[in-house]
Amino acid sequence: MRRIVCTATLVLGVLLVGTSLAADGACLDACRTARKGCLARAKAERTAMKADCRDLGGHVSCLTSAVAHTKNLVKDCRSAVSTCRACCDGGGAPQKCSTNCDGESYNSTWEGIQKHIFAQHDCAQQACHSSGAKQGGLDLSPDVAYKNLLTASAGSPFQRVEPGDERRSFLWLKLAAATDPSAVPSDVTVGTPMPNGLPALSIDELEVVRKWIYAGAPETGTVNGTQDLLGACLPPASPLHIKRLPPPPAGQGFQLTMPPFLLEQHSEHEYCAATYYDISAQVPKEFQDAAGKSFIFNQQELRQDPQSHHLILNLSATSVDQIHDPSFGDWTCRGGKKTGLPCEPTDLTSCGKKGICTAQMKSTFACIGYGPSSRGGLAIPFAIGGAQRAQAFTRFYPGVYAAIPMKGILYWNPHAFNLTDIDTVMHGWINYWFAKERLHFARFVFNIGRIFAPSAAPFTKQDVCNDQVLPRGARLFALSSHTHRHGERFWVTTPDGKTVYENFVYNDPPNKPFEPPLEFDSEDPAQRTLHYCATYNNGLRSDGSFDTEFVTRASRVPPGAPAFSHCTPSACVAGNVGAPCNGSSANASCDSTAGAGDGVCDACRITGGESTENEMFILIGQYFVQSLTN
Repeated sequence: MRRIVCTATLVLGVLLVGTSLAADGACLDACRTARKGCLARAKAERTAMKADCRDLGGHVSCLTSAVAHTKNLVKDCRSAVSTCRACCDGGGAPQKCSTNCDGESYNSTWEGIQKHIFAQHDCAQQACHSSGAKQGGLDLSPDVAYKNLLTASAGSPFQRVEPGDERRSFLWLKLAAATDPSAVPSDVTVGTPMPNGLPALSIDELEVVRKWIYAGAPETGTVNGTQDLLGACLPPASPLHIKRLPPPPAGQGFQLTMPPFLLEQHSEHEYCAATYYDISAQVPKEFQDAAGKSFIFNQQELRQDPQSHHLILNLSATSVDQIHDPSFGDWTCRGGKKTGLPCEPTDLTSCGKKGICTAQMKSTFACIGYGPSSRGGLAIPFAIGGAQRAQAFTRFYPGVYAAIPMKGILYWNPHAFNLTDIDTVMHGWINYWFAKERLHFARFVFNIGRIFAPSAAPFTKQDVCNDQVLPRGARLFALSSHTHRHGERFWVTTPDGKTVYENFVYNDPPNKPFEPPLEFDSEDPAQRTLHYCATYNNGLRSDGSFDTEFVTRASRVPPGAPAFSHCTPSACVAGNVGAPCNGSSANASCDSTAGAGDGVCDACRITGGESTENEMFILIGQYFVQSLTN
């Protein structure tokens, strides 16, 4: 591994010192600047890939990909320098020659935020957040802005930027308060909106900041979707890694770490993997149940690399004495120097400080069929953590708590997709905080009664609805939702017709709190029923035209998806777009004119399933039950 990485480093070094450009001219200066930016990106990606390879203990596939990608980047940088100089010699403009872009060009999404948003809105001007003014103690001068945003916010319970969570990022909350006050959670006070006394950010600019934070607030790299919003050219996207989630202080909570796994370029996977845990020594007596078997908690946080679609943590119903059942496969170390070596799962030190002893990781849907059956029959695991999204933070209503055994077998159920040209390694962490106050036991809504109901025909929209009946005395204190990319809108109404929850961003749904909780005390079940719906868009743009990239495509459903997730094409995506057709062999029927050979029959109805090409429809919530006197 060291020899391979050093070779790539040497190639970079040669390029750094071996490419000389003429000393004069604004255009050649732009070429120099572009070269520096290109090499900086190559270095950053090489560093990230080296870290990934260490996580896999020198995984051969990872090393091969890292070397090949680094060499290609260096080659591209060298080619770009030559092209830029030739363009300058031909009288080209500096901007066009150095970036091959007619508009603005940035080296990263963060640079775009600095130059396109902060600069244009005078955020770092002398009277606001310059080195001299520092309103709110914040200096947004270009050389210190990133560091200052990733530190605690003065006078606020929030970080200025909380990687992965814009709703707990003071920067985004203050910007949203000016642009779209409805986006600010009802239980949050932000003070004076930003920019103070200046025009608010546009909706697109606010969305750039949201996407950047949700992707982990990276200092380098391109966050998918920000190119068009900025109206600028950005480098090709590469996998992003989020800052590791800090664990709770000792005695206040603990952290569980997901076994790292390889996510190949242009792939999508849902896995299941077992680990053993025992946190008995980390739980003070005051946070244990009366039997001393479980810990009591009231707060949970999930953080993952942004390639994730979801991570659900399940507690297996399998007893620990079945941990060596053959159905688990071999137990080996994941992460750290011992990656790939055999290990003893109940010995939490057997893989060293950075490794995790893990059963064989298998492709599954929701961990169904993973591991052994219990001695009493089918062992059905139940969720104890995670979320149907990449990042999540949940705090129960005051006095509400839940309990989980202090040791047992965990089933990790990650689902992630990598749309880039580079292999990466996925990481995830879940924190639990112990509960001091215990008045009401938490109960959960996870309604999958119509999970696979969406079935909109190609180039149409469809509303899907369902009901959730709450028990008498229920006190609902949070709601959320889950759909895949065709989920355009999700909303929930109470029996009086009031909309109490609404979401328009499928992969970043809010966990909306209700304080005080919504009360459901009626003896009539109809008065304790939530009605929830979602609109599914299968390939229509806002102007009603057909979007052949957004419509469900038979060819893009992963080959390993369940049979019910696959579909028979029924509409054309090329040639006579939108015309009916029948099956992937019917391309000729889609030709724009007879015999043209330009037709493709590939558009389908929406089908249910695990992949992002398929759909789901889930209501999520938390409540407790208040005892009633009558």
